[in-house]
Amino acid sequence: MKIIEWLEELWSYRELFYFLVWRDIIVRYKQTVLGATWVVIQPFGSMIVFTVLFGELAKMPSDGVPYAVFSFAALVPWSYFASSIGRSGNSLVGNAHLITKVYFPRIALVASSTLSGLLDYGISFLVLLGLMHYFGIQLGWKILLWPLLTIVLVLLSFGVGLILSSLNVKYRDIGHTIPFAMQLWFFATPIIYPTSIIPENYRGLASLNPMWAIIDGFRFAILPSRQADWQQLSISLAFTLLLLVIGLIYFRNTERDFADIL
Repeated sequence: MKIIEWLEELWSYRELFYFLVWRDIIVRYKQTVLGATWVVIQPFGSMIVFTVLFGELAKMPSDGVPYAVFSFAALVPWSYFASSIGRSGNSLVGNAHLITKVYFPRIALVASSTLSGLLDYGISFLVLLGLMHYFGIQLGWKILLWPLLTIVLVLLSFGVGLILSSLNVKYRDIGHTIPFAMQLWFFATPIIYPTSIIPENYRGLASLNPMWAIIDGFRFAILPSRQADWQQLSISLAFTLLLLVIGLIYFRNTERDFADIL
């Protein structure tokens, strides 16, 4: 199917896409006592633990700002990324009953799993702004980069989600591997530590992690003391686009077999 025809098909199913996004949001907090409060509890709780362990006890440097703000500025985008990968990676297997009964563009399941987390992400960002106000940190013009970095973050999540969801249909081990892989990815990303403590000879290896420069970019967007590494950001953007293209191609080549395998 040509690209134009494929895009037209996706547009014709836009109402289903909206429904899937809204369904993911509703189901996530249905029959929970605290409801959407869980959006804030997880990253905020992690921030408190990290502040005590690494900020107070280990005296981890935080680029001249309170460690609570330093860590939470990274936890907001990371929490979105990790949860999006978890949902999208299992979106096809988790909706096998739909795939085997009704035809619709399967990519809508991955896309809805990725975009539904933006509501949580937006709420967490408001909490971050409140935290910055509490510590007296003023926002500057650099905050305009936050939406642009968010787009890159969504594209990266979508690209990785396409690859993992397709693989998970055929190899169910992927679903079990995702949580463990995200834990390793977490520690390979400068969330609890600044990039400045990484030796120069390891910077090249670190740049292979697209989230490395993205997280650093988010800190640059809100923290006055941060400097941007535009070269690393360019590399991360290139990796993001590459993963997105690979994900789209692989997904298109394998989706015709999803119903038979599931």
